[in-house]
Amino acid sequence: MKEKSADVLVLGIDPGTAVTGYGVVARRDGGAVALVECGVIRTSPEHGLANRIREIYDAVVALIVRHRPFVMSVEDVFHGKNAQSALKLGHARGVILLAAALHELPAAEYAPRQIKKAVVGSGNATKDQVGFMVMQQLKLKEPPKPADAADGVATALCHCLIGSFPVETHP
Repeated sequence: MKEKSADVLVLGIDPGTAVTGYGVVARRDGGAVALVECGVIRTSPEHGLANRIREIYDAVVALIVRHRPFVMSVEDVFHGKNAQSALKLGHARGVILLAAALHELPAAEYAPRQIKKAVVGSGNATKDQVGFMVMQQLKLKEPPKPADAADGVATALCHCLIGSFPVETHP
């Protein structure tokens, strides 16, 4: 009789300095995926950037400690029109990646288009389409709310769909 192996947990993060979305999914034997937890990290708008990124760091560390994931999947910086926004997003990504590194957690990085393509089938998918496909793939009654949480789950799902996993899982 084959012994049941442990689920492999993936922590997905959609970085932002005001709102950071996250999702924890369990990849089971055979490739089935189930939602464990999702939500958002909201920073205090009255705080300066340094304190906001510390809030993000502390919350991500708490997620790592609570769930002990196998890997963290992080959305890469979107190369948009506003350089200031991209710079602030880079600060958030930096503390998220630091949290992973300090906890010896491998971090996989995926471009926004790559995540949308993996989860929806189109790199140009809308937030609503991403939420709908997250709901469909995880057999949920409704998409995770708010949209940032759905994006965090989609980031974790992306790794489940196109990332690499070990032959044996860790405890």
